[in-house]
Amino acid sequence: MTGKDSRRRTNPVRRGSASATNAAGSTSAAEIEISLHAMRFHALVGILEHERSHPQPLEIDLTAWCGGAAGIVDYRRLYETVRNVLGEGPIDYLEEVGDRIATGVLKDERVIRVRVAVRKPHVALPGPLAYAEVVIGRVRDIITP
Repeated sequence: MTGKDSRRRTNPVRRGSASATNAAGSTSAAEIEISLHAMRFHALVGILEHERSHPQPLEIDLTAWCGGAAGIVDYRRLYETVRNVLGEGPIDYLEEVGDRIATGVLKDERVIRVRVAVRKPHVALPGPLAYAEVVIGRVRDIITP
């Protein structure tokens, strides 16, 4: 295409680009949100004897917010972070799973905030329950000179 149509396709504002140019010609940084929903794994999680020897299903949601000017974060690396944490061996509590994942994701300096939800559908309780869920939210400490 030529003319007006080709400009429209490359306009960063229309594409939702992280560094869109406003009417005055200056560049503003946006926040990019990357979400991975309902990742499913089997892992050793819990404090009961059978939980430490038999992997159980876990479902994890991960959302990472990145500063637009910092660059793009590859969601495959986010997935690998989750997989690596769950492969480390027995973990006592869902809170610890979420915290380890959040810490791992925040090692990427482009990530400024993270939310991790960890769900365990098979919980030993005396009544009906779809799942137990723990949600961890962390924000990068930003130190200004």
